[in-house]
Amino acid sequence: MRRAASYLPSRYDLALWGGALLAFFLFPKYLSLATTAAIMALFALSLDLALGYGGIATLGHAAFFGVGAYAAALCALHLSAEPLGGLAAAGGAAAVAGLLSGALILRTRGLTLMMLTLAIASMLQEFATVAKGLTGGDDGLSGYKIAPLLGLFRFDLASRTAYLYSLAVLLAAFLLCRVIVNSPFGLTVQGIHQNPVRMRLLGVPVTLRLLTLYTVSAALAGVAGGLTAQVTGMASVDNLAFSLSGNVLIMLVLGGVGRLYGAICGAVVFVIFSDRAAAIDPFNWLFALGGLMILVVRFAPEGLVGLGQTLSGRWRRPG
Repeated sequence: MRRAASYLPSRYDLALWGGALLAFFLFPKYLSLATTAAIMALFALSLDLALGYGGIATLGHAAFFGVGAYAAALCALHLSAEPLGGLAAAGGAAAVAGLLSGALILRTRGLTLMMLTLAIASMLQEFATVAKGLTGGDDGLSGYKIAPLLGLFRFDLASRTAYLYSLAVLLAAFLLCRVIVNSPFGLTVQGIHQNPVRMRLLGVPVTLRLLTLYTVSAALAGVAGGLTAQVTGMASVDNLAFSLSGNVLIMLVLGGVGRLYGAICGAVVFVIFSDRAAAIDPFNWLFALGGLMILVVRFAPEGLVGLGQTLSGRWRRPG
């Protein structure tokens, strides 16, 4: 009974997702920014699955984001412009990339693992730059059209369809991640994160479990990349850049590592704060972002969601 209750939506779930839906009506002029926040939240969620729950330290998660973006763009150019099919292609291509790369690197740990993930992302970015016939090189892939969602809802300049589409995909991914982390598989992976030697002595196939988690994480990152390619109409080498891997790591630290809502909260705060700071000072907005990071790391080491949970617990405590 206790396990089943964890899958049921709480009042906080309803309030948060209801607020996200309400933003569609309250902020119609900012739906493009909200769409970006939803996509980045999905990307951060995929990283949290690997890093926060599996302890897989990576500096190259943008590799799967970029693979998904190119897969969705190529699908729209050569196969079908149907968005859900393109999204499936993006997730599938990124899952294959995660499976193949994970099989090579997940036997290592620590700094070696981080450097290998960075090396793989850099190799993919260089390949995308050189393979102009396939990826368009530095110009990227563009000029493709995305068919109306479910044959009914067209993607417009106001991003109405794009926002609801991205939000629905984010919700589905969040529910999937919640099921995974609360399942016996997810609990085993968290045990591996805490003490891999003990789990191996208990007979748990540590490398196989981590590889499975890494593949799922890569697939979700690929779906986020596919969403970007579909709503922006472009896939480029920037989708594979190290800066993107760094940004999503910052989002996760802001919200709280190892918390599903932390990934979402951190991505939303990062996107909105960066947009407003750049609007105020286009040349020095990174200074403001750095200041925010220092404050969060200093006063909320468990992230904004962790800080909120701490304050909520103190407020509820008698006296």
